[in-house]
Amino acid sequence: MTYSIHAGGRSARTPRNLLSLAIGLALLSACSVTPVEQRPDVQVPAQFVEAGQSSAAPLTPSETPGRWQPAAPADAQKPSPWWTIMSDPVLERLEAQALAANPDVSIAMARLKQARALTARSESARFPDVDAGFGPTRQRTSGAADGRGDGEPGTTQTLWRAQATVAYEVDLFGRVSASIEAAEADAAQQQALADQMLLLIQANVARTYFSLRQLEGERRLLEETVTLRDNTAKLLVRRLDNGAVANYVVDQAQTELYSARAEQLAVEQQYALTAHALATLLGQAPSAFSVEGTPLNPITVQLPPGLPSTLLERRPDIAAAERAMAAENARIGVAKAAFFPSLSLTGALGYESTDLGNLTNWSQRTFLLGPLVGTALNLPIFDGGRRKADMARARAVYEERVGEYRKTVLQAFREVEDALVSMRTLDARIVHQQGAQEASSRVARSAKSRFDEGDVDYLVVVDAERTLLRNRQLLIQSEGARARATVDLVRALGGGWQADERQQAGGVVDSQQQDRRG
Repeated sequence: MTYSIHAGGRSARTPRNLLSLAIGLALLSACSVTPVEQRPDVQVPAQFVEAGQSSAAPLTPSETPGRWQPAAPADAQKPSPWWTIMSDPVLERLEAQALAANPDVSIAMARLKQARALTARSESARFPDVDAGFGPTRQRTSGAADGRGDGEPGTTQTLWRAQATVAYEVDLFGRVSASIEAAEADAAQQQALADQMLLLIQANVARTYFSLRQLEGERRLLEETVTLRDNTAKLLVRRLDNGAVANYVVDQAQTELYSARAEQLAVEQQYALTAHALATLLGQAPSAFSVEGTPLNPITVQLPPGLPSTLLERRPDIAAAERAMAAENARIGVAKAAFFPSLSLTGALGYESTDLGNLTNWSQRTFLLGPLVGTALNLPIFDGGRRKADMARARAVYEERVGEYRKTVLQAFREVEDALVSMRTLDARIVHQQGAQEASSRVARSAKSRFDEGDVDYLVVVDAERTLLRNRQLLIQSEGARARATVDLVRALGGGWQADERQQAGGVVDSQQQDRRG
């Protein structure tokens, strides 16, 4: 009776003790030492300096800009097909090929998979490790070990074991949760970096494609120029034979012909190099790549830049820098938790027998609670400064990430301002160069007519035709630079263009004007 009462008292106290222990462990697990993450102060301007500047003479005053959809935070949105605003089927096809075959895209996706795998691995620390094993052990002990004295024969024993082991680290002071937060932030950073890589590849494909079309326009211009100068030189040779012109006139005409051919070869070389670069961006060998060459039509897409503060949410590289700070902030928590006790719970349960046939008998059961070696609760006391060094390094790395974040934000502001000023000045330059081309064309026609009538020297014709060629070539180059500046602005703004809203806006976002180079 006494024993029964005693046993009953133990049974009443044991659940309460276990409940108290569980509550205590839960409270300790909730004690995170990770510092609260705070975004560093960055001086954000109220507006872009160049946003209020308009073109001196817009190329298409009646054009209604497309609708700009401010993007959600870059690490949470899918990259948008912004290149469709150019209304160029060839560009859309090339962009699709690049996203499918560009090696840098594959590298970025592989890094993202690695980061996600590491996150899953870190999250596994929330759960216990459970293992099961089965196998024999054979052991011989000496007589002294058996207690029979030295010189006595030993014993040999085969022992069969089948058991399961459990190991679990209680998340005291948030070490495990901080490690998971760091891994999740790393994965988010890689997602943002992957989006940034996609944006860079898309922008590079568009820029290279527009450069190729610009060079195609220059090729056709120089081909036409070479043909005209060759015909002129042949005509002057015939007139020289008839005594109508002097020798220096023919020599000057041939000089201009050779110069035009040399410049034509230089443009051909640049065209080939640009085509090779585009092929590489598409993940193809240059020998297997070909694209239909057409001159570049003027592109006058107008993109409202929005507020500078939206860049903090829109650009993938800024999102990546912010996630990098979050990861290092969590690692400071991991370093701090190393100063506090750690608790590891382990156990084993199974069967043990010298006879394999008796292994599953209930009487052969065994169990072990607690670590095989050491203690369950460990309190660090002295390590020669290792933990302090780890903490100092974690804080220093976090400060580095803060500096990188601020640098990335400032670089983003600069890139937007650069693209805006490029578009503004190029719009004005194109208008002036169009006027210069038209005026030089009239001068060239007049000089040719006056030379045929004998009123002016042939050097006047040469100078007029040289000026016309230069003005036409500068106009083609400026139109190519304007197209690339548009791409640069899209990239600087972090994408975010919703191309499917073009028709809903009722506006034209790509003005393909008629070629005015002739």
